[in-house]
Amino acid sequence: MTERIKLTFLGTSGMIPSEKRNHPAFLVSYKDENILVDCGEGTQIQFRKAGLNPCKITRMLITHWHGDHTFGLPGILRTLSSSGYKKKLFIYGPRGIKKHIHEMFVAFGDIKEFEIEINEVSGKFFENQDFWLEAENMVHVQPCNAYSFCVKEKIRIDKRKLKKFKIQEGIHLRNLKEGKDFVYNGKKYSAKNFIYKEIGKKISFVLDTSVNEKIAPFVKNSDLLVCESSFHSSLEKLAQEYKHLTSKQAGEIARKAKIKKLVLTHLSERYDKNQKIVLNEARKFFKNTTLAKDLDVVWV
Repeated sequence: MTERIKLTFLGTSGMIPSEKRNHPAFLVSYKDENILVDCGEGTQIQFRKAGLNPCKITRMLITHWHGDHTFGLPGILRTLSSSGYKKKLFIYGPRGIKKHIHEMFVAFGDIKEFEIEINEVSGKFFENQDFWLEAENMVHVQPCNAYSFCVKEKIRIDKRKLKKFKIQEGIHLRNLKEGKDFVYNGKKYSAKNFIYKEIGKKISFVLDTSVNEKIAPFVKNSDLLVCESSFHSSLEKLAQEYKHLTSKQAGEIARKAKIKKLVLTHLSERYDKNQKIVLNEARKFFKNTTLAKDLDVVWV
């Protein structure tokens, strides 16, 4: 059975939250991993609304240290410490994240109930047998990372075929995933008839950056790109001044990077009553575009 990635949009607003949009936070769930990307103010409440348990978080990816992306961090760490969280929590971020979190602990008190490991990252910074994580530096008013969550391509055994030919599982199948033929009850079977390739998956997050040449190569071929779209192109000069993306630029990036689906987020509150102007503009450049809402769930 193919393992799918679940992405929960906990918060989708820009700098100022609205009645329907909380500060940015996104939860990537895959097997036993629950990776929180950013932790804006109110993220704990969004976990409750989504029916999710924050104690299942395994890692946090912080894009940058602006308040709308981090004000929820002191609270959620305190909740974990008082809720029996005993795992080692890994927090990753751009240059300067260690200093910022240390200052946060000075202000709000240390967490002593569980271990926290903080890493300043770029490039591929984590890998296991199932997936890897990578970061790329973006262009913002302070150090900022984009992130990709990449599930590895795998060779799977087709158990339906085994059942069809009445082949029991056992030591004779040890090397089947390596494409090696096997013998069962004195009969030789070809490996290619019993294995199939499970393609890899890639979800990328680009939040708070001005347009730059690093984005498209980094998110290339993503199954899903979650991308900030703070401004309509009519305010491109303002977007450039504050180092953010327009909906036009997000659509152009998606098309250039040959991704499969684009989800816009981090909209300015000025578009609360006219969100379609942002969505429709992006769709002119990349048709398969949607606009994220709080508590949306997407499966990849």
